[in-house]
Amino acid sequence: MIIQLSEQITATQRETIISCVLKLGYKPNDVTTQKGRYIVGIGKKEFDIRMLGSMPGIVDIHRVSDDYKFVSNKWKVNRTVIDLGDGVLIGDGSLAIMAGPCSIENEKQIEDTINHLKENGVGIMRGGVFKPRSSPYAFRGLGIDGLKLWYSLARKAGIKIVSEVMQVSQIEEMVDYVDIFQVGARNTQNFNLLDELGKVDKPVMIKRGISGTIDELLSSAEYVFSAGNEKLMLCERGIRTYERASRNTFDINAIPILKEKTHLPIIADPSHGVGIREYVEPVALAAAVAGADGIIYETHQKPEEAFSDGQQTLDFAESARMIQKLNKVRQLLTSY
Repeated sequence: MIIQLSEQITATQRETIISCVLKLGYKPNDVTTQKGRYIVGIGKKEFDIRMLGSMPGIVDIHRVSDDYKFVSNKWKVNRTVIDLGDGVLIGDGSLAIMAGPCSIENEKQIEDTINHLKENGVGIMRGGVFKPRSSPYAFRGLGIDGLKLWYSLARKAGIKIVSEVMQVSQIEEMVDYVDIFQVGARNTQNFNLLDELGKVDKPVMIKRGISGTIDELLSSAEYVFSAGNEKLMLCERGIRTYERASRNTFDINAIPILKEKTHLPIIADPSHGVGIREYVEPVALAAAVAGADGIIYETHQKPEEAFSDGQQTLDFAESARMIQKLNKVRQLLTSY
């Protein structure tokens, strides 16, 4: 169960509530986030919820049977909306678009990409400065200096930034230069990293693990939320299956299932989901129709010269056409 506490609760009232929770056979856990104070009760005994609901200091109480409590939609009626500032919202009913290269390479590439995004009405740029690569000899990113350069150029243009954080030690040096921390597929169950991201007041996007289940993704989000950060979104980016016709298998089913299970915004990544340039657009459109709150994909002025993932990266012309189609799909969906 989740007990939402009043902002004006006294220490005596809190202790009384905890004592009652213990008597019911539940283990109480204190959680404080940017938006509220809670007690999460873990247990399985049946009880009349009214025994607690009328106690002083309690705003609301919810019975949540899922292992993931805070990210479940069983306790939060309204869907979470991520506000990045300057009118850039994710999860408000519109379709957020995030686009950019796999890897940040140099100043000209950043400027070209920013110009492309602004020309097409996109307010969020994706890109990697710390790159987890299968080979130790592949390009592994420009690091924090590259992020600072990117940040300065993006800020001047009014563009928000989403970039991957790979380890706990990177959080502190990145926090002032990103608008969204991305947790990549390889780190979805890096619980130390998730715990630390729960302590920062910046949105976090968690990608589904390479072979991860939907419930495992939700449990990863619970780590961040329970550590104090409610600014969360989830990303379906394809899973590893026995199919070899594409890089991964994009799980379109995951989008409506996640929309039913959680109040968090759901983002689709068709670039990694299919891994083949000519199929990125149809997968992106399908994800939008399935109910995704946002699309994140890779674009580069010359994909054939990209330092990484060129085979799944759209050029700017392809990107512009896809954005136009996504906008038409969004208009069509909002008309019903």
